[in-house]
Order: sequence, then structure tokens, then C-alpha cells
Amino acid sequence: MYSVVISGTGLYQPPHVITNAELVEAFNRYVDLQNAEHAEAIAAGSREPLVYSSVEFIEKASGIKQRYVIEKAGVLDPTRMYPRFEERGDDQLSLMAEIAVDAARKALAAAGRKPEEVDAVFCAAANMQRAYPAMAVEIQAALGAGGYGFDMNVACSSATFALEQAYNAVRSGASKCVLVVNPEITSAHLEWKDRDCHFIFGDVCTAVVVERADTATGPEQWEILGTHSATQFSNNIRNNFGFMNKAEDSDPDARDKTFRQEGRKVFKEVVPIAAAHIENHLATLHVLPTDVSRFWLHQANLGMNQLVIKKLVGGEAGAQIAPLILDTYANTASAGSVIAFHEHRADLRTGDLGVICSFGAGYSVGSVIVKKR
Repeated sequence: MYSVVISGTGLYQPPHVITNAELVEAFNRYVDLQNAEHAEAIAAGSREPLVYSSVEFIEKASGIKQRYVIEKAGVLDPTRMYPRFEERGDDQLSLMAEIAVDAARKALAAAGRKPEEVDAVFCAAANMQRAYPAMAVEIQAALGAGGYGFDMNVACSSATFALEQAYNAVRSGASKCVLVVNPEITSAHLEWKDRDCHFIFGDVCTAVVVERADTATGPEQWEILGTHSATQFSNNIRNNFGFMNKAEDSDPDARDKTFRQEGRKVFKEVVPIAAAHIENHLATLHVLPTDVSRFWLHQANLGMNQLVIKKLVGGEAGAQIAPLILDTYANTASAGSVIAFHEHRADLRTGDLGVICSFGAGYSVGSVIVKKR
């Protein structure tokens, strides 16, 4: 078995920002249009009026202040309320592949690796642009990487689950250098018309280079000490969009065809699952949570992360222990914990321990314990 390191990370940041104020203005205009259109039914009591959103509501509920998106105008159009992407021909690079290649090139540069030195590409994200051919294979071809590629989806835990697969491939000797990419175009599967969730997601892509420690040459290396993944079935976060919709004669615009969740149930149930998962994983290495210098957690909800950390270290912990990127990026599905790792690790010293952990639909939770070399 080989020692394995993370030797580089990369981040694609979309060009557009939507602030909470902009989002609320567009949403409330949509509410006015809908309530006016259905005024008679509302007056008759057969339909409930839609309710305004507010900046205060969003920030209290989530801690989110803004989000990045690939396309802004369509989302803020009260007669549309979802992004407007141009369809690309089969001979053109797919949008998801395009942003993955951007993040991948940055990660490879950080690791001091060339694309042709990569022998596996794992594309892990909450939603894939298409069924096949695999996004990973298109990304592999666009980069000029070797070996093989495959897609995987474990919702918001996709990145850490893929890191475990990369770790196992390299540790066993099956691969020398694996590239994990997490292209999250969440704006396309978020229901922007739903007050309870219209503020949650943002677009982004992260990339991570995982390789053998004995051949790594990058200036910064994090040894992977262990990985652990677990799932427990729940319907509390669900999206029913899929290839069978047409055969079922179901409405492609029905509410269940985009992201939806039972937020309070998710909060109540996932927090103890995530905290126990991390604590038990650390225990397998005879490490206490208080021995960990930093926790790079999934970025879904500020209160959720604060409670997970409180359960782990027994008190309040600020950004030094559990850095937050949620306020700037919003929930970026599987990429959130990787963004936190990407942006908040430079101050750590040789020998410091850290945990990358994501959790979400499934329920699923994945953790990666690392040590700075």
C-alpha cells in the first residue's frame, strides 16, 4: 500500500454575483405577478397567496449573503426564474465540462502536474448534465489525461465519496495520480420560485489532485490518513427529475422535478449523524476532535455547522476552527467543503490535522482526515 497525498486544489468561480437584496427583489416581483394572476382564487379561499421573501429571513435561516452563478439575468427575471443557458452542439465542449476543465487546470498547476500524468478522472456532483457519455470522460479528453474516467453522484457528499475512491485507487497502486472534479451547476436544479429554498444554492466547480506521496513534487502536500463514507436512506432531500419522467407521463415542470427538502427534519437528523461520523472516524486513528486544527465542513447552513462543531469540541468554535465560505458562495452542494479547504488552509503548519467532511441527501456523510506534510 502506498501513502497518498492531496497535492493541489483548483476553483472555478462563476462571473456573476446575486446578492440577497437582488434575489429578494426579483422573487417579490414574481410573488406580485402570481398573486395578481390568481387573485380570484385567492379571494375565494381556494388558493393561498404567495408570501414575500426578505434579506433578513434569508440570513437568519441560512447565513447566506450572496451566491455566484453562471447566468444571472434568467434567474432574476420574474417571468422566468431560472438560468438561461444556450444549447450546445454535440461537437462542442459541454458547459459542465468547461467549468471542470478550468478548475482542473488550476489544481494540476498547483500540484506541478501535467494533464497527461493523470491516469483517472472522477467527476462527482449532485447532478450531471446528461446521462451519457460520462462527463468525466469528456473532461478527461478535453484535458488530454490518460487512463479512465467515471461519474458518481451522492448528492452533497459526492466530493468526499470521490476522494475516498481516489485514495483507494492510489493507495492500492491501481492509479498513480487521480483528478477529482466537482462541477456544481446548482442554479439549474434549484427551485427559485420557492420561498423556503430560493436562496440556498450557488454555482461553482472544485478540483483536487490525489497522488502517491513518493512521487509527488508539488510545494504543498496533505497526507490522507483515512477516509470514511456512510449512507442512511431518507426522502427528506429529494429531486425526482430523471429519464423515466417522460415514460411516466409526468409533468416536467412539477415541483418534485427540482430540489426540495424538509429543512427542519434535515437539520435535526443530519447534525447528530455528521458529528458522530466525524468523531468515530477520528477515533479509528486514536485522534480526539480537540486534536484537529481545522474542520472544513459542508457549507449548507451556518447553524448546522455551528452545532456540529459544538458537539465535537464541546463549545463555540469560530472561523479559525471551522471556516465559513457559505456567506459568500451559498450552498454549492458537494463542492462546499472543498472550497473551504481550498481557501482556508494556508496558515496551517506541518503536522497539523484537518477533516474535510460533507453531508447531505441520502442521507450521506463522507470524511477525509488529512495531515499537512
